[in-house]
Order: sequence, then C-alpha cells, then structure tokens
Amino acid sequence: MSALVNVLVAVAVVALIVSRQVRPQQLADAKRWWLVPAVLVYLAIREKGLVDPDHHLASALLLGTEVATGLLMGAAWGWTSKLWTEADGSVWTKGTKATAAVWVVGIAVRAGLAGIGALAGIRMGTGALLLGLAASLLVRSGILVWRAQSLPASYGAAADGTARPLWKDRV
Repeated sequence: MSALVNVLVAVAVVALIVSRQVRPQQLADAKRWWLVPAVLVYLAIREKGLVDPDHHLASALLLGTEVATGLLMGAAWGWTSKLWTEADGSVWTKGTKATAAVWVVGIAVRAGLAGIGALAGIRMGTGALLLGLAASLLVRSGILVWRAQSLPASYGAAADGTARPLWKDRV
C-alpha cells in the first residue's frame, strides 16, 4: 500500500473515533478491544521507511517519541471519557471537554514532532503516524475496558420512573 492509503486509513480511523466521542456510544465487545490497534500496527510495520536509513538514531528517537505521545494521549483519553452503566447492564462511554483538549494537545504535539523531523531532514514514513494512533487506541480501549469492569450495577428510579445510575464516573 502507498503512503497515501496509510494516511487515508489514519484519517478515516480518526474521523470515526471523533464522531463516536461526541455522542454516547456503547462500549464494544471487551474481547476485541485490541483488534483495530493490531491492524494499524500491522499496516505500520509492513511499510518500508519506518526509520530513516540516513538518520537511524534520530528517526528511531522521533518514532519512540511519537509512540510515547500516543501512549500518553490514549491514557489521558481513556481517563477523561465518561463511563456509565445503563439499566439493561450495557456500558456506555462519551468523550468530555477534557477529552477534546487531550485530542487538541496530542495533535499539536504530533505536528510539532513532524515539524522537528522535517527541519532535521528526517524522512518519517506514515508508519509512525499509524503506530502512534495504534498506541493511543490500544491504551484508551484497555483503560475503558478495565474501568468498565469496576463499574457498579446499582440503580435507582428517577422521579419520572426511568432507571438512572446511582453513580456516574466523574471527569
């Protein structure tokens, strides 16, 4: 696949994620939370040019920083998302204003890393972008699944008779 296809895959995944974060979304099957990140890692490592052959150390450091940024962004994203249980026992999640701030800061840091790499003459393939995105998704999903397992399942009745959670995760 070409770099253009990798960029399009990354943009499509980000668009899907952002669209899902602005409205409540039922938490997916806890057994497959690692699947999309695994596909992104596969796409990233099979692409040549993950590390610039002319700048091995500098590009490896830049790649490591990109992945570390993705890990931190995913952790912050997972902890700033609201998480609650509905009356039927399903677990739901929704991004908050803090989640949006995490995205803005994460994108700014990644753009800064790309700029530093370009100024230093380091050619980074699109694999770095995919690895960073995979790291974010993996950590975020893992944290949400872990947090969901500790949610209480107790409910009370609201004044209108509908079920409401007695406890909601505060962010």
